[in-house]
Amino acid sequence: MIRIESLAYIVSQSTDTAKWKTYGEQVLGMSTSATADGGLFLKMDERSYRIAVVPGPEDRYLASGWEVRDEAAYRDALAALAQSGTAVETGDAQLVAARQVKALSSFSDPAGNRHEISYGYTGPKAPFGSPIGVQGFKTGHQGMGHTVLPAAGTFDATLKFWQDVFGFGITDIFNFQPGPDAPVIRIYFLHAASGRHHSLALAEMPSPSGCVHAMVEVDTITDVGKAYDRVQKQGVKMMATLGEHENDRMTSFYVMTPGNFALEYGWGGISVEPGKWETTQTQQVSIWGHDFSVGFR
Repeated sequence: MIRIESLAYIVSQSTDTAKWKTYGEQVLGMSTSATADGGLFLKMDERSYRIAVVPGPEDRYLASGWEVRDEAAYRDALAALAQSGTAVETGDAQLVAARQVKALSSFSDPAGNRHEISYGYTGPKAPFGSPIGVQGFKTGHQGMGHTVLPAAGTFDATLKFWQDVFGFGITDIFNFQPGPDAPVIRIYFLHAASGRHHSLALAEMPSPSGCVHAMVEVDTITDVGKAYDRVQKQGVKMMATLGEHENDRMTSFYVMTPGNFALEYGWGGISVEPGKWETTQTQQVSIWGHDFSVGFR
């Protein structure tokens, strides 16, 4: 079974990277740097980026970047993809250099979500320093956070793909029914080898931006509160108020990004032990808070 360690990074396409620079620094508290192709890196830890913004014709989520441990695991992953009949595109030298890895390939899952798989970060390493005083983000071996991707119409096939090809485990199941007469929307939370509660979730719903939401986690609850204040003071569109999730116990809120997908900003998410964790079933989105109706106002 192939081991994907973590979600190493995400890629967002932008018609105006200056918006991401302001958002990244003044809302999220990340540092930023311009890239040679006119894009932008958002830095969360010692790596030069965990969010890459690339110029393009739409403001949208472009790709999820998955990391394996070494060259052998990378070759095994490509073999597993080939055996599954998945088309794989080998990253050229320009893309490999841009992502600062030793090797990279791209593929799409059955829902059409674009992914990049790589190994061997080659970029510079330097201590993280927030321009507005955020103390730090929880990354390391658990990667940049998690991503929740749409799988409307292909949910079963997409779930099977991630389980069978890459060995993701199901951490939690949530059968969400937005109203008494509404159809059930399945949301499954999957863990990779790193043990973050979920590095990937699949949602049985469409998302024109390419992503339901991504998540970053800070080291202190204080930084969640400070970010919550910044969002309201700066008039950034809120997608959900502060609350605590039932499944991963994350205390967080949600805001819209310049990429037209939501971002969860949280603290306190639990970890799981792959291979031993028994799948849970969530009965409610949150223990308290998380009013998602604000996103429709």
